[in-house]
Amino acid sequence: MITRIFSSSALGFLLFVSSSVAGTGGIAGKTTLSGTPPAEVPIKFDADPKCKTMHSASATTRHYVVDGSGNLANVFVYVKEGLAGKKFPAPSSAVVLDQQACLYQPYVLGLQAGQTLTIQNSDDTLHNVHALGKNNPEFNIAQPVKGVKTDKQFTKTEVFLKFKCDVHPWMFAYIGVVEHPFFAVTGADGSFKIAGVPDGDYTIAAMHPKAGEKTAKVKIAGGEVKADFVFEPKAQ
Repeated sequence: MITRIFSSSALGFLLFVSSSVAGTGGIAGKTTLSGTPPAEVPIKFDADPKCKTMHSASATTRHYVVDGSGNLANVFVYVKEGLAGKKFPAPSSAVVLDQQACLYQPYVLGLQAGQTLTIQNSDDTLHNVHALGKNNPEFNIAQPVKGVKTDKQFTKTEVFLKFKCDVHPWMFAYIGVVEHPFFAVTGADGSFKIAGVPDGDYTIAAMHPKAGEKTAKVKIAGGEVKADFVFEPKAQ
C-alpha cells in the first residue's frame, strides 16, 4: 500500500510513504533546483602554473551543480532528529578527501563522528588544508608534495564543516559530520538513498552549501520513505 502525503509549500518537499512490514527501512528521493542559479565564476588557475597545466578546458566554481532537468547535486541529506539515545559505532573504514587538479574531490561529502578522514594531495604542487571548524577544532596543515596523506577525526556534529586551501583561494569542500551512519550526498541526477534506518519518526534535513536547508517529517515503518526536496537559488 502507498500513502501520499503532500506538504505545505513553505517546507519545499513532497513525501511518499510506502510500505508496512516490520523491520528497518530507508529514505530515498531527489533534490531539485527551482529557478535559475547565479552564473558560475570561471576559475583563474594562473596563480599556480602547475594547476593551469592540469586543465585543458576552463573550469568554474561548483556553487550549483544542476543537470538539464533541474536536478541538484552536492546536497547532504541526513537524519537530523529522531535518533536520540541511540549509539552507532564509527566505521573502521576511512573517508577520503582528495586534492586533484587543484580542486577538492569530492566537493561535498559525509562523515560519521569518530570516523577517520584521510586528506591526501594527488597534485605535484603545494596545498594547505584549512578546516574552518565551529563545533570541531580549526586546523591548518601543509601538504607540500604529491602523495602526502593526513588523517583526522571529528567528534562533534557539524553541517557543514568547511575546508579551504589558502594557497589556492578557489578551492573549497564541505563535510557533513553526524553521529550516525544515516546520511547521503546527492549525485549528478539529484538522487540519494539512505538504507537501514530503524523504524520511527524522524526529521530529515537536506543541506546545500549555497541554497541552505530544507526539512521533512517522515515515519518509517518497515518500508521505504521517499522525500523530494526543492531548493531555490540564493545570490552569492
